[in-house]
Amino acid sequence: MATPPAPGPGLPGAFSGPPGQAGREVNTASLCRIGQETVQDIVSRTMEIFQLLRNMQLPNGVSYHVATHQDRQGKLQEHLRQLSVLFRKLRLVYDKCNENCAGLDPVSMEQLIPYVEDESTKHEDHSLVNQLRLASEERREIVEVNKKLKQKNQHLKQIMDQLRNLIWDINAMLAMRN
Repeated sequence: MATPPAPGPGLPGAFSGPPGQAGREVNTASLCRIGQETVQDIVSRTMEIFQLLRNMQLPNGVSYHVATHQDRQGKLQEHLRQLSVLFRKLRLVYDKCNENCAGLDPVSMEQLIPYVEDESTKHEDHSLVNQLRLASEERREIVEVNKKLKQKNQHLKQIMDQLRNLIWDINAMLAMRN
């Protein structure tokens, strides 16, 4: 498990690099990696806490060993204290990352991807757009035809039901007549 960060000599509460690089600040990417590791530590600590809680017996009239109970409760308190330290560390990393990124303008991801456009790609794009438009129109027509087909099928089903009832009534009348 990672230990909580010690304030570096550069800024109060700021992260510093490895012990050999005491004067340098850690860049934002490294802070994000530290934050990710901290989140992983928080998750593992939380799982350990739940494991301890699951193994603890509730005092429901059953005799239990006081020493064992006190030991488990002490472990639980220690895990909770360490979890609190990890959350404080995560808050420091978060604040430092926000501080480092405060002056940056938000840039869309499309602008970060280098893209060279030439005449052949423009032509391909137009033909692709036309193909997509045609496919969309065909799909819309198919959906409309399917909708009309379902309506016709429903209407035919109603007619068949009416004919069935009519035949039933005619057969019943003929049977009564005889």
